[in-house]
Amino acid sequence: MEFRKARAADLGSLVALLADDKLGALREDPSLPLSQAYLSAFAAIDSDPNNELVVVEDGGRLLGMMQLTFIPYLTHQGSWRCLIEGVRIHGSYRGQGLGRQFFEWAIQRARDRKCRLLQLTSDKQRPDALRFYESLGFQATHEGFKLPLV
Repeated sequence: MEFRKARAADLGSLVALLADDKLGALREDPSLPLSQAYLSAFAAIDSDPNNELVVVEDGGRLLGMMQLTFIPYLTHQGSWRCLIEGVRIHGSYRGQGLGRQFFEWAIQRARDRKCRLLQLTSDKQRPDALRFYESLGFQATHEGFKLPLV
């Protein structure tokens, strides 16, 4: 099993992973050719040294993905944080420990980047994910807000 930076050639599989659950199916479009918006987003992430789109691969098959964004803060004495977004594990691999291994890797990556805090959000409609994050030691210490702009 390998944890590595995503490549442009992975993009179709990544969008399919994002679309492969009840919430993602409502907001993603995995049809080919992919929308230019996905290509542009990938290029922006790939060129930003504070963003990493990471995949877990086994035998050439993409089994999971997440985006790590490293954010400098003036608060907490000018420290860095790592924000985790876009987490997906292939449906047939959920519940087998792969997500835990992936998060352990991500936690170490944040430590390697000298982050003092790791944070994420998860939709309240994903109770299994919420329990999973709590089992990793994440705490629901804040109330989050979103404002749709579209």
